[in-house]
Amino acid sequence: MKISIIVTTYNRPKALNLVLAGLARQKTTSPIEWEVLIADDGSKNDTFALIQSWQSHFPCALHHVWHEDLGFRAGAIRNRAAAQSKGDYLVFLDGDCVPMPDFLQQHAILAETAWYVAGNRILLSEAFTATLLEQPDAINIMDWSIWQWFTAKLSGKTNRAWPCLRLKIADARKKRRTRWEVVKSCNLGVWRADFIAINGFDESFSGWGHEDSDFAIRLLRLGVGIKDGRFAVPVLHLWHRENDRSKQAENWKKLEETLKSTHIEAKIGLKSLTQ
Repeated sequence: MKISIIVTTYNRPKALNLVLAGLARQKTTSPIEWEVLIADDGSKNDTFALIQSWQSHFPCALHHVWHEDLGFRAGAIRNRAAAQSKGDYLVFLDGDCVPMPDFLQQHAILAETAWYVAGNRILLSEAFTATLLEQPDAINIMDWSIWQWFTAKLSGKTNRAWPCLRLKIADARKKRRTRWEVVKSCNLGVWRADFIAINGFDESFSGWGHEDSDFAIRLLRLGVGIKDGRFAVPVLHLWHRENDRSKQAENWKKLEETLKSTHIEAKIGLKSLTQ
């Protein structure tokens, strides 16, 4: 199995740099074939330069997939990157979500036919995020002990303690099989075949909001259940200002239409790239 990690970004090179540093530090117990694709929603030249600076010494193939900045089009750029990927299994990650060193390994372990993985995130505070983004060795946070993480939680730097804690809870991971509300596209693992079968993300969702829920619901209709990735594939979510939510109400209406319908394929999705 080859894994393609698709990282969505937009004009936040310092955050993306930390995410790439996290991906560069992946540790596996056995060789895993993988690649990383940066799904760039129209960033400026500083993001281009950053990716180029990493490509010469990255541990796997690192590709840059870009389209013009025409507003928030995360679904469209994810579809474009997925179309260019070579993996059997796709892991979607946001460009402000720093993966732990076993992120690749744990997603490979959790991958299972007829299931997709909903990962979780540990939220970092505004002040702690600002500090990390100005430190050249910020990725050394991955070397913290369990007590350092616990102290960070007590001091308000994070909303959860012990992101390094791993639990073998195989049976419990399938108890929320249909809870589409827990699915976030910032940390999500899905088989390529299933992604193609539902025509990827629905690009008719304009601006921020609910396209990941629509995606999750259509996968469930396909017969693919949700597998809980908590205590296996957490990511550190760097603080950022709230996205423009002017389209949220409109997107919620589209999600309600999805809930009332029976369609499985995205109305505008992967197929639009070849039409």
